[in-house]
Amino acid sequence: MAAGDLGELLVPYMPTIRVPKSGDRVYKTECAFSYDSPDAEGGLYVCMNTFLGFGREHIERHYRKTGQCVYLHLKRHVIEKVPGASGGALPKRRNAKLFLDLEISSDINSDDFEYEDEAKLVIFPDHYEISLPNIEELPALVTIACDALLSAKSPYRKQEPDSWEEELQASKHAKTLVQLDNGVRIPPSGWKCSKCDLRENLWLNLTDGSVLCGKWFFDGSGGNGHAMEHYRETGYPLAVKLGTITPDGADVYSFDEEEPVLDPHIAKHLAHFGIDMLQMQVTENGLRDNDIKPRVSEWEVIQEAGVKLKPMYGPGYTGMKNLGNSCYLNAVMQAIFSIPEFQRAYVGNLPRIFDYSPLDPTQDFNTQMAKLGHGLLSGQYSKPPMKSELIEQVMKEEHKPQHNGISPRMFKAFISKGHPEFSSNRQQDAQEFFLHLINLVERNPVGSENPSDVFRFLVEERTQCCQSRKVRYTERVDYIMQLPVAMEAATNKDELIAYELKRREAEAARRPLPELVRAKIPFRACLQAFSEPSNVEDFWSSALQAKSAGVKTSRFASFPEYLVVQIKKFTFGLDWIPKKLDVSIDMPDFLDISHLRARGLQPGEEELPDIAPPIVIPDDPKALDIDESSVMQLAEMGFPLEACRKAVYYTGNLGAEVAFNWIIAHMEEPEEDNKLSYCRSPVLTTGVGQLCFHPLARSVLLRGKLTCDQVLVSGSVMLESVLKAALLMFDWQNNNLERALEWIFSHPDPEEESDPALDTMDMENNANANILADTGSEGPRIKDGPGRYELFGFISHMGTSTMSGHYVCHLRKEGRWVIYNDLRVCASERPPKDLGYIYFYHRIPS
Repeated sequence: MAAGDLGELLVPYMPTIRVPKSGDRVYKTECAFSYDSPDAEGGLYVCMNTFLGFGREHIERHYRKTGQCVYLHLKRHVIEKVPGASGGALPKRRNAKLFLDLEISSDINSDDFEYEDEAKLVIFPDHYEISLPNIEELPALVTIACDALLSAKSPYRKQEPDSWEEELQASKHAKTLVQLDNGVRIPPSGWKCSKCDLRENLWLNLTDGSVLCGKWFFDGSGGNGHAMEHYRETGYPLAVKLGTITPDGADVYSFDEEEPVLDPHIAKHLAHFGIDMLQMQVTENGLRDNDIKPRVSEWEVIQEAGVKLKPMYGPGYTGMKNLGNSCYLNAVMQAIFSIPEFQRAYVGNLPRIFDYSPLDPTQDFNTQMAKLGHGLLSGQYSKPPMKSELIEQVMKEEHKPQHNGISPRMFKAFISKGHPEFSSNRQQDAQEFFLHLINLVERNPVGSENPSDVFRFLVEERTQCCQSRKVRYTERVDYIMQLPVAMEAATNKDELIAYELKRREAEAARRPLPELVRAKIPFRACLQAFSEPSNVEDFWSSALQAKSAGVKTSRFASFPEYLVVQIKKFTFGLDWIPKKLDVSIDMPDFLDISHLRARGLQPGEEELPDIAPPIVIPDDPKALDIDESSVMQLAEMGFPLEACRKAVYYTGNLGAEVAFNWIIAHMEEPEEDNKLSYCRSPVLTTGVGQLCFHPLARSVLLRGKLTCDQVLVSGSVMLESVLKAALLMFDWQNNNLERALEWIFSHPDPEEESDPALDTMDMENNANANILADTGSEGPRIKDGPGRYELFGFISHMGTSTMSGHYVCHLRKEGRWVIYNDLRVCASERPPKDLGYIYFYHRIPS
């Protein structure tokens, strides 16, 4: 076709062709719906308007949905070198300028193979192709757009290994930082925010040693921003995140520079508060932790090194590439997608999820979950070598490049967005990531059933006042059973004592360490430690109307379909050195915890009064210091700040729950008597606090007997959705309060009976629809049943702490154990069930 003809052909589509600008994400290495790439048989089509990539199987869907017609088709051909080609040379790289930022598989760097890259424009629906480069014949705009797209950087640049550290700059305050000589010493554990008592996302100010919480994050985690408030009040610029301190450094944030920074003097600054990083770098015998023989042994045992393992291929046996300390994600997702409920929810609903995905499917949770599940379960990315190639492999001890396994870059980029830890390339705690994932599943419902329900269970907490002997029973939702390690119950104490003596002697004489002796802990001892009473800090007894000693015991008010058990192996020593309890626990294949079933209030037990003590309001309002931590807990739920302060003031600083109940109780007072003189209109787009003023929402709270603790456990986002759903039902019932309440608290399971109100809701994108369905049954969604379980998987950790090391997953499939070690998937010969960190059990049907 002549140059003029090509120009005329593209004229109708010119308004839809864009040149990538700074900030545009160009997905030219991976399909938005699958793990197809330019290496795939059909290549990759990149939209010239949105810059999204699509494999051959999914390009028609995007064309139908958007009407976009012009795509850049990228294809990489792997070809065998002709006989007689010079050996030892690197493969030729043809048309290299077209794919400057494409990842090159290490398998392809073989003396026997080379690759050829190809690019062309494709116009839909006729699939008309224009080969590139074709600079002279194409309009200038098209040429510029193609060139910009092909030279664009990867949207995952920040996830590449080592890139995190390269982006950080030394703080301008590090060298001249002033540290107050105030005698503050930071303990190795037990931290909490000095203003609100939060125990997570805590930051140590490097000037005065204050421990304060960080900011709130989009997923409901984080804190109340007290660290930032402290900076505004004092001007002290640098803080380090507690829990990130390792021999290699720590996470430091500069409030003044408003970004994460490097502190070249971090060891000195931490030592000022009693944290000695230098002792963490080198052990007493001069060897680094990773050089010590016992740790190497742990790596060998868990990864089954030294044993010839048979590779596994096909559906359910697909590996995942390690993106740089992303093995925690790989291990958790392999376990998650071995569960039928998650398979049905995402892979079973894949066509519907993809068809109803937003215009940018890379930013949709359900789309990316379905994509990952299909990648792991379809077998499309786990194909065994052909029989002839196996013979050739045996003869030549080499093989043709295989593109097996998937690279979860797009998945990791989305689910970690906005999270300070998971968005980095540092190693993370698999248990924390599991809970983060469950939170996202809860917030992004798919279909009529939430797959995370299989993990949810109710915990009954029995709190007893030691002086009055009266009790209180409460319930909370949980997803993980955390088992303490009962070190005192070790069955090989004599061996441990002898080993410790030999180890010290070897270190003193600088001889090789003796063979490691692990503590052997009976599982029943850990289970016993879980069920024993624990002391309650700052317990206030409503029977005594004063603080008293209290103890708490926990039992299962319901048993989940799938029981996740975490062994609490990680701790800190008195010297601030992170420690991992290197123990062997005889985890059972069959587990019965029926004896831990909650029994509720027993005959002869007397409940603690559910009343607040008489409150004496001082004549001088300034005489009572308001508990700001309780104020912030209420403010998190959306109540106006001034209302929170009033509630805490009028309840005498007795805690957030008492203040919460006071707010609910005082909403119906006449306007002239109501101490809560602020906006009372039920606006659906506001927070929980505003919604509570609607009579129906308030009745839902009161009839449901929701406490402040339950609100905080479930998260304000979840409660807000419940209240919004209540208001929707109120409107549907023609503003009849009693009819709406009757429907909400007595309506049968929505799976059994459909309702017009539910049918009109968008089940794909509206979280309120599923929450509304849940309000038909009082309390959270649970799948209760017998407490007998069978082990089907476990995640193991190697290394000295959760901030370093490596994770591996073992799963029982088709009657045998399989090890998932990133890309490597093999039949397991010696599954190390006694060394696991997180265990997955499935309920045995009665």
